Amino acid sequence: MDRDETRTDGGVTDTDDVYATESVGEQYRETVYRDIDYDSLRDAPETAEYPDPDKGGNFKVSDLPKVPKVSHIVGPSAIMLGASLGSGETMFWPTLVAQNGWGLYWAFWVGVITQFFINTELQRWTIATGESIFRAFERMSSLWPWFFLVAGFIHLGWPGWAAGASQVAAAGIGISTSSWPIIGIGLMVLIWLSYQAGPIIYNIIEKAQVALMVVAIAGAVVLVFLVGSAGQFANIPAGAVNFGALPENMDIAVFLGGLAYAGAGGYINLSQGVWAREKGYGMATYQGRVLNPLQSGGEIETVHENGVVFEPTRTNMRRWRAWWKICQQEHFLTFVVGLLVVATVAMTITAEYAAGTEVGAIEMWLTEVIPAVGGVSGALLYVVIFIALFSTQYAILESFVRNSVDILYEMYGRQAGWDLNRVFFGLLTGFTLWGIGIIGLQLEQPWILLVLGAAIAGVMMWPYNALVTILNTTRLPEHTQPGWARVVAMWWATGFFGFFSVLLISDQLVSRFGLDVFATEVGVAGSAPGGYLLWVLALAVQVYTMYRSAQGKLESSDTVDEADEATGLLA
Repeated sequence: MDRDETRTDGGVTDTDDVYATESVGEQYRETVYRDIDYDSLRDAPETAEYPDPDKGGNFKVSDLPKVPKVSHIVGPSAIMLGASLGSGETMFWPTLVAQNGWGLYWAFWVGVITQFFINTELQRWTIATGESIFRAFERMSSLWPWFFLVAGFIHLGWPGWAAGASQVAAAGIGISTSSWPIIGIGLMVLIWLSYQAGPIIYNIIEKAQVALMVVAIAGAVVLVFLVGSAGQFANIPAGAVNFGALPENMDIAVFLGGLAYAGAGGYINLSQGVWAREKGYGMATYQGRVLNPLQSGGEIETVHENGVVFEPTRTNMRRWRAWWKICQQEHFLTFVVGLLVVATVAMTITAEYAAGTEVGAIEMWLTEVIPAVGGVSGALLYVVIFIALFSTQYAILESFVRNSVDILYEMYGRQAGWDLNRVFFGLLTGFTLWGIGIIGLQLEQPWILLVLGAAIAGVMMWPYNALVTILNTTRLPEHTQPGWARVVAMWWATGFFGFFSVLLISDQLVSRFGLDVFATEVGVAGSAPGGYLLWVLALAVQVYTMYRSAQGKLESSDTVDEADEATGLLA
C-alpha cells in the first residue's frame, strides 16, 4: 500500500499505523462496528496505565483503531446543533437580545465556548473506553444515573417544540392556528416513522439532522441579505466584551435558561457520549449499535457492560492524539460555528424588528417580526423557524430516549435479561405517544414552563460538569486525561453554572415559596443568611472539584512511559 494513502489528514506522520486509508475512513460515514471476540480479550490490569474500573467490572484490552478524516466522522455534533436551534438559538437568545439589547451577547458566546469544552469532555470517556457517560457515572455512584434520568424527564418531558413548530407551520401556510394540534400530532408520527427507515437507528437520525441543518444554516445566511438587519452587526463587538453586565430586574430563570441553551443544554448534552459510541469514535467502535428490531432481521450487536481500552504503546498513543484532535474539530466546526452563525443572524433580526418585546419567543416571531419583514423574507423566516423547532423536537425525542434507555438498561435491564433494541423501540413509541397525548389534549405549554425547563437544564449542568471533571482526571490514565488548560476550562464551567444555579434556586425559594431567608445578591455580599448557605454550598462544590481533579492530575504525572506522545494543544 502506498504510504500516502494512509495520510487522510493531509499532514505528515512518521508512521503508517496512525491514520486510516480513505476507504476505511469512509466507513465511518455510516458508523463503524468491529465485532470482536470480546471474551477472548485479556483483562486490563488495574495499574496506572489503564482506566480505573472503580465500582464496575474490569475493562478488556485491544488496539485503538486507526484515525479517519474529520469529514468522515461528522454526525454527533450535527444532531447536537439540531437540538440547539429551536431552543437557545432561535428562541431564548433572540428574545433576550430583543428585550435587553446586545449587552448580553457576551454571555451567549461565552456559553457556546464553555459548552464546547463540556461536550468534548463528555465524549472523552467514550473515546477512551467505549462506554457511555452514564456507565461512567454508575462506576462512581449508582445514584447519579437515576438522578439524571429524573431530571432529564423534567427537562424534556413536555413536547413544547413540536407544538411550537406546529403553530409556526399553521401560520406559515395560512390556516387557522387552532389547527396546530393536528399538525403537531402529524409531526410526532413523522418522527416515529422516520426511525423505520433503516436497521441502524443512529444513522437515520444523523442523516435527517444533517439535512435539516444544511437548510437552516443556508436559510440563515440568505436572511442576512434579505431582511435588512445587517446594520445590527455593528452592535455586536461592544456586547461581546461587556463581560458580567446584566440588566436590572433580569429574570434569572430566563437568563440561566439562555446560558444552558447557548447550545443544546441539560440532558441533551449528555447524549454526546452516547452518540459518539453509536458513531464508533475511538474504542467505541468495539461496542454494538442500537438496531431497530423491526428492520434488523433479528441481528444483534452487543453493547458490552464493560468497555474496551487500549494498551499505551507509542502507536496507540499517537492514534489517541489524532482521534482527540479530529473529534474536537468535528464539534467545533459543526456545533460551535453553526450556532454562532444561525443564532447571531436571528438576534440581529429580533433586535431590528422586535426591540423591547414583552411577549414569548414564538409569539414574537409570529406577531412582530415576520409581519414586519413580510414578503419573501417572511416566508423564509417561517421555513427557518419551523425547521429550527422541528429539528429540536426531533433531537429531543432522540436524546431523551437514547439517554434514558442507556440508563435503564445499564442500571436494571442488562441483569434482567432485557433486549436493548426492544427497550429502545418501546420507549421511543411510549414517549412519542406521550407527546401525541399532550398535543391532542391541547395542553399548551406556557412560556413560563419552557423557561423553567430550560433553567432545570442549567442546574443539571452544574453537578455533571463537576462529575465529568473529576471522572476524567481521577479515573483515566495520564495519556488520556485532559490537559491543564482543559481542566481549568472545566473548573470555569462548573463555577459558571454553579453561580447562576444558586441565583436561580434562591429566586425560586423566595418568589414561589416566600422563603426570604434564602435571598441572594449577584455580588454575594448582602445575601440573607440562607442565601449565604447556598453560596457556601457552591463554594464547597467548586473547591472539591478543583481539589480532586488537581490531585488526580498530579498523582498521575509521570506514571505512563512516553505519555507525551498522546498530548497536544487542548489535550
